Amino acid sequence: MVKNSFISASSQEEKEKKKGSVEFQVLRFTNKIRRLTSHLELHKKDYLSQMGLLKTLGKRQRLLAYLSKKNRVRYKELIVKLDIKELKTH
Repeated sequence: MVKNSFISASSQEEKEKKKGSVEFQVLRFTNKIRRLTSHLELHKKDYLSQMGLLKTLGKRQRLLAYLSKKNRVRYKELIVKLDIKELKTH
């Protein structure tokens, strides 16, 4: 499964990271978002999956906002590593 290989690759790089860390949670949400996005390309009228995608996007956005306020360096490293867009700051 894609999730397990991606988690093992990231855990080999950073063995001291815990599964409850913000980075790990953002990684899991990013994997879920990518999986749901590819699913919705095939099944355009799957509205429950669309709602799940929106909820997951919101959770990831809140975690990234928290991380950007707490530690800007870790935030920058994470968005570069996962190849995601930077949050807009108000």
